[in-house]
Amino acid sequence: MLENLGVSRPAEAIYRAMLRHPRHGVADLAAATALPASQVRDALNELGDLALLKPSDSAGLGLRPVNPKVGLAALLAAAEAEAVAKQAQVETARAAIAAITAEHMPTAEDYGAMHWQGLDAVRSRLEELQLLTETECLSLNPGGAHRADARSAATPVNQQALERGVVIRAVCRDSFRNDAETLAYARWMTSKGGQMRTVPTVPVPLVVIDRRIAMLPLDPDDPRQGALEVSDPGVVATACALFEQVWSVATPFGEAAPADENGCTPLERTLLEIANTGCTDVVTARRLGVSLRTVRRMMSDLMVRLDATSRFQAGVNAAKRGWL
Repeated sequence: MLENLGVSRPAEAIYRAMLRHPRHGVADLAAATALPASQVRDALNELGDLALLKPSDSAGLGLRPVNPKVGLAALLAAAEAEAVAKQAQVETARAAIAAITAEHMPTAEDYGAMHWQGLDAVRSRLEELQLLTETECLSLNPGGAHRADARSAATPVNQQALERGVVIRAVCRDSFRNDAETLAYARWMTSKGGQMRTVPTVPVPLVVIDRRIAMLPLDPDDPRQGALEVSDPGVVATACALFEQVWSVATPFGEAAPADENGCTPLERTLLEIANTGCTDVVTARRLGVSLRTVRRMMSDLMVRLDATSRFQAGVNAAKRGWL
């Protein structure tokens, strides 16, 4: 029990025996503990070194056991002090490990990445990158209608890029077509040689410059938090692949979104897919970028066409008919 205090088991047995029988000699202690005399002597020397035995003033007694409240308390205090010192050493080692790790840990810069905090910083950096663009600018734009100030800032930069022969391809949400000013901007862009398409929902904000730099949101659900600028070839290639996949199914501005063989438009199909996940009308309207009234009107029309009396039944019937 006292080994954690540096007292061996034989020494503890002898100490306990001496506390019960202070006048026992070596032979008596050996008999009481069933230890050989040589081990008893070793234990007595150990107890003396630990200050658990002291010389006795009584005639005929060589040593006396120290009161455990005093002797063992001193050993306990020493053990606690040693534990504190060891813990301090552990914490020092932990700090050293952290420092060494930090020195050799790859940073965002090591992966060709930079953080841009806040929307203003992102816009400023994008304006700078657009001026440096040499061949191509790709973008996915999941937000709402273009703000007037954003259009004003982007127009001269985009015009200069197009005049330099830069290819600009942008994908926006179908709901952009419902905003007159955004639609006018899109017409201006396409008249200058830019290419713009729309899809019902855009997965994530994304800008790729010359297929060597990608701007990705720090938080896809809140682009206002800022962006991560990445030049790592693997990440940029993945971003380009995502863009091309979305671009391949998008509808060019100036063209009506084609209906499939079931007469279902991409927007209607996406509405069914979102509704099938259990999203409310409010969430669905926000994801599609349309009004709540539009969502309810479209859903009501789809239910009639699918011979459904509920949204759940509409989803089931749509799946059966191959609409989803």
